[in-house]
Amino acid sequence: MTTSKYSLPQSERINSKKQIDRLFRGGGSKAMTAAPLRMVYMADNRQTDSQPADGHQPMAQMMVSVPKRYFKRAVKRNYVKRQVREAYRLNKHILVDRLTESGDKTMSLCFIWTANRLLPTAEVMSRMANLLTRLAEKLSATDNKNIPQ
Repeated sequence: MTTSKYSLPQSERINSKKQIDRLFRGGGSKAMTAAPLRMVYMADNRQTDSQPADGHQPMAQMMVSVPKRYFKRAVKRNYVKRQVREAYRLNKHILVDRLTESGDKTMSLCFIWTANRLLPTAEVMSRMANLLTRLAEKLSATDNKNIPQ
C-alpha cells in the first residue's frame, strides 16, 4: 500500500495505550518546545517481525494532546487538534525523509499544546516545521556520531 507524501493515515497515529505509556513513562523519551507546541518524542529500532497486514510500517507515529486546562470547550480543543494534525501532515516529510535515510528507526511523537489562546494556522505551521527540522537535525547529528571515520 503506497501512501501519499501528504497523507496522514490511521496507521501513522498512536492509538495504543501501551505505546503511550512507553512514550511518557518509559524513560527513553525526550522533549523540545517551540511555543505553544511541546513535542515529546522517542526513537525505537524498527521491528521487522511485526509487520502490519498491509505491509506498510510507518516511520513515525504521532498523537496530539490539548489539555482541558487551556480550553474548557471541546470545540476549541478539537479546532487546535485539527490545526496541529494538519501542520504535521504538511510538514512530516522533513522527518520522514531523514528517517528513510537512516532506515532502522521509527519515531513516536506527541504534540502537546501549551498556550491558553488560539493561534493562526500559519503560525502553527511554522512552529511545527521548526520542531520537525530541529528533530531531523538532531537525528542527523546522532547518526554521524555513530559512523566510524
